[in-house]
Amino acid sequence: MVRSLILALVVAAALAGAGAQGTFTPVFESQAGLAPQGKIDELVFAKLKQMGIQPSNLCSDGVFLRRAYLDIIGTLPTAQEASRFLTDRDPNKRSALIDLLLEREEFADYWAMKWSDLLRVKAEFPINLWPNAAQVYHRWIRTSLRDNKPYDRFVREMLTESGSNFHAAPVNFYRAMQSKQPQAIAQTVALTFMGARAEKWPKDRLQDMAAFFSQIGYKETGEWKEEIVFFDPAKTAASPVAAIFPDGTRARLAPDRDPREVFADWLIAPNNPWFARSIVNRVWYWLAGRGIIHEPDDIRPDNPPRNPELLAFLERELIAARYDLKHIYRLILNSKTYQLSSRPRTDHPEGGANFAYYPLRRLDAEVLVDAMCQITGTTESYSSAIPEPFTFIPEGRRSIGLPDGSITSPFLELFGRPSRDTGLESERNNNPSPAQRLHLLNSTHVQRKIETSPKFQFLLRSAKNPQGLVTGMYLMILSRFPTQEEQKIVAAYSQSGGVKGRDAMVDLAWALINSAEFLYRH
Repeated sequence: MVRSLILALVVAAALAGAGAQGTFTPVFESQAGLAPQGKIDELVFAKLKQMGIQPSNLCSDGVFLRRAYLDIIGTLPTAQEASRFLTDRDPNKRSALIDLLLEREEFADYWAMKWSDLLRVKAEFPINLWPNAAQVYHRWIRTSLRDNKPYDRFVREMLTESGSNFHAAPVNFYRAMQSKQPQAIAQTVALTFMGARAEKWPKDRLQDMAAFFSQIGYKETGEWKEEIVFFDPAKTAASPVAAIFPDGTRARLAPDRDPREVFADWLIAPNNPWFARSIVNRVWYWLAGRGIIHEPDDIRPDNPPRNPELLAFLERELIAARYDLKHIYRLILNSKTYQLSSRPRTDHPEGGANFAYYPLRRLDAEVLVDAMCQITGTTESYSSAIPEPFTFIPEGRRSIGLPDGSITSPFLELFGRPSRDTGLESERNNNPSPAQRLHLLNSTHVQRKIETSPKFQFLLRSAKNPQGLVTGMYLMILSRFPTQEEQKIVAAYSQSGGVKGRDAMVDLAWALINSAEFLYRH
């Protein structure tokens, strides 16, 4: 029976969002105009016009609400938050919501998770940070993001810090690599902060950059697994090579100055051709689903930006804002480009690459399991195979807040959480699989969450009528009000099958959780 309800609701949602090309669909789209909101829109819309590509309509308030929550804090809005936003008549409510979400504690949790993927925050093989160091590293990353530390300072601290990996958190950047050889370090620095695959560079160019990291010393202490990372002036490269920056400029290295500092000063300089470009492109990728240069960690001369003027504008904005990344978030999130519907109005093959619509993306594994826990009021259990302190995770801890990539669960493994071995964006696999579909449809894991949900039981008791129950479920799970057609489908399902009360609620919850509208960002 529940499968028939799933099918009926899927068809209803599809009909609500899939009218003839160019027609307006109120559930997912807004009738607001597409006049440019700022420079981002001017540059994107001008490029689309030049190519003869029509951008999508703006997304509806319901879509924007859910999208903003998921993209900014990796968390669904509550039913109360959704209802309040959807009934608010303030024309500036989208901008106000963006400002509110950027200051939420979950912002630091979610973006610490994203940065921990890039920085390989993981206790176990092949990284071997060990739990003590992974904890302190994650805490430093999260605090830096919460306090909106300028990005240039954030990076410089990682590149130049010395001290114990248990106490001087940024030194774990050098510990979270599979090799301590200077060339391997140079490759990691280039990938993480320049968006470049240095292993594809000419050998001499990589060797010249590696010279800046040839005097890093590592020293063990009496504490198990603790290590001191420091500048060792007595240490020289295996072969004498010049220290030359990737742009070809020769460096002047004083014998008593850490070469890492010289490199960091070059990297974060406003005129550096990689630094600001790489991070604004990566932020655009995180929020818009595709880099202006794509992939965001494969910046090279023969992989040019789709919209060079847009990338240059964001670079200038970051530098002018003294590397305040939240300024870039605000520019992108408030743009009409970001707020376009996910329903294309064109079949032009270059539409997606030029940001003519918002791309459909399945929720990250951590975000998905947190969403299921939130809407049902249940919890998940996480564990680590490393038998050391800090591997016990208290009940109720959210997945986006896990401090160590070695702390995991069967769900996270099944749904593509990255292994954090390489720092590449491609390590995360959000492509759906048959095993994932079967898990969502048939597993006792999902069944227990739905059938034992204290939130669903409370809603069942407090709803004044069946329509109120359906409305509450839609707000809780899909962050919008149900359409009249959806209300009719659920009512007909209950009447024809004799499924009422708790059973009807369970079937509806299962149907909505298995819908593409719940499983995807849209």
